[in-house]
Amino acid sequence: MDTGRESESRADGRRAGRRRRGPVLVGTGILLVAGVSTVGALGLGGGGADAGQAGQSRSSQAVPVTRGTLTDQTEIDGRLGHGPEVPFPVKAKGTVTWLPETDRTIRRGGTVLRVDDRPVVLLYGSLPMYRDLGMVEQEPATTGGGEAGGSGEGAEDADGTKNTDGGADGAKGADGVDDIDGGTPPGRQPAPPAAPTPLRGMDVKQFETNLQALGYSGFTVDDTYTTLTADAVKRWQKDLGVPGTGKVDAGDIVYASGPVRIAGTSVRVGAEAAGSPVSYTRTSRMVTVAAPAADTDWARRGSEVTVELPDGRSVQGKVASVGKDASAAEGEGNAEGEDGGDDAGTKAATVSVVITFDDQESLGRMESGPVTVRYVVEQRKGVLTVPVAALVALAEGGHGLELADGSGKGADGENTDGASRFVPVKTGLFANGRVEVSGPEVHEGMKVRIPK
Repeated sequence: MDTGRESESRADGRRAGRRRRGPVLVGTGILLVAGVSTVGALGLGGGGADAGQAGQSRSSQAVPVTRGTLTDQTEIDGRLGHGPEVPFPVKAKGTVTWLPETDRTIRRGGTVLRVDDRPVVLLYGSLPMYRDLGMVEQEPATTGGGEAGGSGEGAEDADGTKNTDGGADGAKGADGVDDIDGGTPPGRQPAPPAAPTPLRGMDVKQFETNLQALGYSGFTVDDTYTTLTADAVKRWQKDLGVPGTGKVDAGDIVYASGPVRIAGTSVRVGAEAAGSPVSYTRTSRMVTVAAPAADTDWARRGSEVTVELPDGRSVQGKVASVGKDASAAEGEGNAEGEDGGDDAGTKAATVSVVITFDDQESLGRMESGPVTVRYVVEQRKGVLTVPVAALVALAEGGHGLELADGSGKGADGENTDGASRFVPVKTGLFANGRVEVSGPEVHEGMKVRIPK
């Protein structure tokens, strides 16, 4: 009986020894971070001789430890186009007599539409056209009063007698006798009409800047609409084929920040010009992304991203703007959450991110379509890396690499002559199937084994 128990005890000891010393390889199909953690938790089997047999049964493929930049990127879907549509606030009243074609590009001085056969012209600026522009007409001045004309009620004649009729008709002469003709006494002239006064404001300067850019001169670009401005406007109006009044009605102009692309029209020729009959976008192409509201740390203005186009090419872009208001995506989330929780709304909330391109030619002829946006989550430069598949979880804890040349330490930490020899490493960033490694025994160019 004692002999049987001793044999069983020795057998248990051998099994325990196998669990202590053998390494376990990290398979390529295991998720980067979770996979390595799982392997490190497994029981390890096999002694020194067994480790050598394991090494013989594994692939002889070896890869070098390399130094370089490791980048962890995340992908998100986007849409290539010309950005959001913006309606033109047309103030002209009347019947629409002409509309532009969709996708047409309109620049400064171009016609956005025609109302009552009068063009509504595009100019560049940030201020809207909120009033008519022109010289300000003054009310005619009244003549008379006192000794000059005796036109006010109670004005006195030269002899001190009060003129009670107060009007031009029946004005009294120097002798107190009524002037029968009621006209201006001899030697007196009627007051000239008041001259128009200049209109002032930043909207005037914005308009004059455009007028000069269109080639009309003879005035000073400032915030004052003078007679010289009016003269230039008359020449401009003549070229437009409209009456040269020298005045600009609020409905004659619409402003945009630059050239525009006609996105569409909401009325037909013959309809009333009301509201916003024409909408536009920017002429340059851009990508719009509905980013999760809880994950917009990457979306900082000026941040660089990589955009994969529908034709498979990749181009560089920059984040131009990030929306301030979150909106729920249609068909996602519910009031109580898919799992009955109260936070489902955060899953559906998105923020609009606009990505622009400095080099529009890099986009080729592609005008629209679905794209993939890649942005950097984390990046490490000048680090040592190996394929994730080369990692092994050591029995004493942590991770290691199996040396392809057989030099190094065994799984139990001692120098051996066995086929499987390992060096411990510290892992860092996981990205693109590779992992950052470091340690006193790891150097660039050393060869390590990877499994099949």
